[in-house]
Formats: sequence, C-alpha cells, structure tokens
Amino acid sequence: MKLLNDIFKDRFAAYAFIILAIMYIIILLADFIAPYSSTFSNRDLSYSPPSKIYVIDENGKLSMPYTYNYKRQYDENLMQTVYKQNKAQKHYLRLFVKGEKHKILGIIPTNRHLFGVNNSGELHLLGTDINGRDVFSRLLYGGRISMTVGFLAMLIVFPVGLLYGGISGYFGGIIDTLMMRFAEAVMAIPSFYLLIILAAILPSGMTSIQRFALIVIILALIGWAGFARVVRGMVLSIKQEDFVQAEKVMGASSLRIIIKHILPQTTSYVIIAMTLSVPSYILAESGLSFLGLGIQQPDASWGNMLKEAQEYMNILYRPWLLAPGGLIFIAVLSFNLLGDAIRDILDPKSIVRK
Repeated sequence: MKLLNDIFKDRFAAYAFIILAIMYIIILLADFIAPYSSTFSNRDLSYSPPSKIYVIDENGKLSMPYTYNYKRQYDENLMQTVYKQNKAQKHYLRLFVKGEKHKILGIIPTNRHLFGVNNSGELHLLGTDINGRDVFSRLLYGGRISMTVGFLAMLIVFPVGLLYGGISGYFGGIIDTLMMRFAEAVMAIPSFYLLIILAAILPSGMTSIQRFALIVIILALIGWAGFARVVRGMVLSIKQEDFVQAEKVMGASSLRIIIKHILPQTTSYVIIAMTLSVPSYILAESGLSFLGLGIQQPDASWGNMLKEAQEYMNILYRPWLLAPGGLIFIAVLSFNLLGDAIRDILDPKSIVRK
C-alpha cells in the first residue's frame, strides 16, 4: 500500500498506473465491452471507415447519439470503391444492447453488450479491416494476448533466474564459474533472430493457443540469463552478512538459506526488473506477430493487426488500421514510466542528483 501511495506522488507514474489499470480492466471485460465477437465478419464492409457519431440532428437540435450505416459504392470518376452514408435511417446508440452470445469473464453467459445499435445498424468505432472485421472489437481481444505475454513469461523467467543466480552466487568456486559461463552463452544468443528461427519452424497446424504458449516459453528461455547474472552478483554480497553466517552456524541447509534468507533480500530489484521487462516481451510478441511468425489470423493480437497497416495505401487512406501501434506505444511507455518510478522509490540511490 505504501508503494502505491509513493507511486501516486509521481504525476507521470500515477498516470501510467491508471492507464494500465484501465487497459487491463477493458481487455478483461472485452467480450462484454466489444460490440462484436472475435469471429464477426462482414465482407460487404471491407475497409469501412469509422462510424460517425452524431449528437446534433439535421435541424441543429441536441439529439441522442446516433449513426448511419455505410453503403458501399463504386465511384467511376475515382475508379475505386467508396463508402457513403445511408441517411434514410438513423441508428441510435444504446447501452446494454442485445448481441452475440458470450460469457463475461468466461463464466457468466449473456447476450448483452455494453453499447451498440439496433440489429439493422452497424457500429464500427475504428472502422473495419480487409475482411470486414470490427477493428475496435479486435483491439480488445488482441490486447489479451499482447498485454499478458509479458506476465506469463515472467512466471518462468524470474523463478528460474532467482534460483539459478542464487545457487551460483552462494556456492561460488567452480560451480559459479560453470553456471555463469552457461548463462553468458545464453546471453550471447541474438534473441530476436532466435525467436524468428524458432517461430518459423513451429508446425503450421498448431492452434494460436499452442503457438502463444510456445512463444511465451521461448521468450522465457532466452530472458532468464541476464536476470540470473544480476541476482548472482547481489547474492555474492548478501551471503557475507551476519544473519547468513548465523544460519550456517545453526545448521540450516544451503537451500533453506538461499530461498528463505538470501533471495528475499533481492525483492526490490526483482520488482523493478519485472516492471521494466514487461515492455520488451510485449514488443517481442508484437514483432513476431507482425512478421507473421506469432499469433496467426483469424485470432487477433496487436502485432498481426498492425501488419495490415504496413501497406502504403492503407497508411494513407485507412489510418484507423494504425490503432494497434498506438496502443503498443502507450502500453510500453506506461510500463517504462511506472518501472522508473518504482526503481526510484525502492532504490533511492539510483536517482541521479544534480
């Protein structure tokens, strides 16, 4: 609680914490908040622009929010497909509208969505992609993968790195030398290129869930070494403390001393490292998916959604497809700001004083 209070004393860290909290709440409730399911597709609305929301009617009077459906037409002068609003019928925005069936938090079955329009209306806040899928809804579903990959990888990285570095630093000698040489060999591997190679040789018939699990494992297997090396350096210092020597005299086992007395002393560094490492995992997953080696269509992640925006014509005429890139930027920046603040709070010596 004290840590949280200290975070809110830093304005930028407070903003970052609030933004991340909102993002995780939204992706957790994605099925309820998203107007459409992850499998929704309307090919007749391929690359439809974002729906325009009106609160002032044609008479200049204040109105309930409403929108018009887009009608696809071919413009002979421009020699291309264009979308024009069908103003014959208004579609009013409603809260808790009926839609596709889903389960809130994967438990509560319902067909209600937070907002939407009537059955004949189309609402696409951020337009659609080439397959007529709602970009806004897919952003929410894709965030579940992109925003959780870092935390899942840490469940492997930090326990392995802590124990490996703790054992190496505590025993020292030949054990320390051999363990550190192995860790340095792992650190010498160019991680992103290894990810590309390993992701490329994965069987093509794998489901996205299986591929996602393997990506997490791959990220973890190449991320523990650097962390273990830092922990080892801390343990070399901590093991000389009086309380450790007292435990040895009392006959405590080496494993007990490492786990119960030495590693807890590294808590501050672990919290800082965890916060600062999440952005790198988000970028790694997004990069793999962007290259087509991560999460595969039709399942969404911010990386494979951003891939569609790499075409020059899409950037020029369909800027809403860049939305995943904006969310990646916001998430990574927020984690970095939060991590810097936590580092300053837990390790005041790290603050550069002028």
